[in-house]
Amino acid sequence: MALASGAMVKIVGIDPGLAATGVGVVRGRGLRTAGYSFGCITTSAAVALPERLSHIYSRLHRLLSSEAPDLVVIEDVFSLQDYPKSGIGLGQVSGVIMLAASQCGLSCVQVPVREAKQVLTGNGNASKSQLERAVRLRLNHPVAIRPSHAADALGLAIIGLLRWVGHPAHPARQPSTTAARRRRPPRKGPGS
Repeated sequence: MALASGAMVKIVGIDPGLAATGVGVVRGRGLRTAGYSFGCITTSAAVALPERLSHIYSRLHRLLSSEAPDLVVIEDVFSLQDYPKSGIGLGQVSGVIMLAASQCGLSCVQVPVREAKQVLTGNGNASKSQLERAVRLRLNHPVAIRPSHAADALGLAIIGLLRWVGHPAHPARQPSTTAARRRRPPRKGPGS
């Protein structure tokens, strides 16, 4: 369902992490932000992996249910060739995040970290501190946003706000070429 022109939207950005999952909520439209909040869901390395994932899932499920955002934006998980175990852990966390969003009936998109840095700072190779500063300036937040996972999550929420796909004319609302091909009836030959 598309919102009326000029209507406020709420976007939740999530930066996956097993020790700390950053969460940022931004309300507004386009370039205008009307409000925001942020924080982290933390887990201890002393706790078994299934319990850590369950904790992240249950906290996010409660948050997403109460906030009822228009869109959830997650940092896209990439495989770390030098640290494959880290990549697997991030994938597991991303999975429970997407499950929580799905269980709440919410749309969810992923944004690669380089793309987020490019959109927010103009540099796809920006440092964490440069990204935090860009987010802080865009939100006119008076002090550094800590922890850094929360700043990353706010950045993802800002990107979701800038690219809000609730409007029917947004390119993301159009079927992909592959999906469109699947729905088309087969072409008939010249003699058919």
